[in-house]
Amino acid sequence: MFNIPNLLTATNLICGILAIIMAFFGRIDLAPFVLFIAGICDFLDGMVARLLNQKSELGKQLDSLADMVSFGVAPGVIMMVACVAAIYPEDAAFVKTFPEYVHFSFTNWGNALFFNVPNSMDASIKYLPLMAFVIPFFSLFRLAKFNIDTRQEERFIGVPTPLNTVFFMFFPLAMLETFQAWKSDSTVFSSVFDPYLMCVVMVGMSLLLVSEIKLMSLKFKQFNWSGNMYRYLFLLISITLIAVLKVWSIPIIVFLYVIISLLENIKSKNRINEIQS
Repeated sequence: MFNIPNLLTATNLICGILAIIMAFFGRIDLAPFVLFIAGICDFLDGMVARLLNQKSELGKQLDSLADMVSFGVAPGVIMMVACVAAIYPEDAAFVKTFPEYVHFSFTNWGNALFFNVPNSMDASIKYLPLMAFVIPFFSLFRLAKFNIDTRQEERFIGVPTPLNTVFFMFFPLAMLETFQAWKSDSTVFSSVFDPYLMCVVMVGMSLLLVSEIKLMSLKFKQFNWSGNMYRYLFLLISITLIAVLKVWSIPIIVFLYVIISLLENIKSKNRINEIQS
């Protein structure tokens, strides 16, 4: 039970819990890095299990349970807090740091939501951040479907929950990077961090979790170029984008993954048609 792969899975779970706690205290600037560690553990547990020949049904179930916390509940909570922060941009001028601003905004929102404390928030927008619950909602069905869908042994069908989490971590990290601009002019990035737009994105990306889009797996069974051309291409372009655009490369990389996967699907279908003909 307590073998190395399962302990890595448990570390993934602990990281997810820690990220949730951080988010509730306004530290959505640090939570994405904790989830990055969770992602590494999620990648390593399966690889180590294969290397040590310790694959088991228990490990498979533990992996989904941990992923539900780290890549379902945690990103949902972080996006809920980020959405609250996007509602109060004018308050950024009154605090020194981004975490203080997020904590201040989240506290005000909680007081308005649960205790009807009056504040500057429009009543019509008070419940909007709760839309972030679509992320854990669809993640639940995505992870359950993955466990029983035999079609996903070689490819993913629908966006994987870790990748979905990577996409959503763009928002808190970009908010952190642009916070000083908020302090001088709260309308500078209002289009990027518009709470309504963020909710639309949350719904759209969550629906992709349970879609029938076939996506390539990034797990290498062997490392030769011919069998992994699209994987190497994706990694090379991604590293270049990160070096040039930094935080702003995150959504581009996610969409790049989908595009390259579709191209790889077309090539695979053509290869199968050639063999059959």
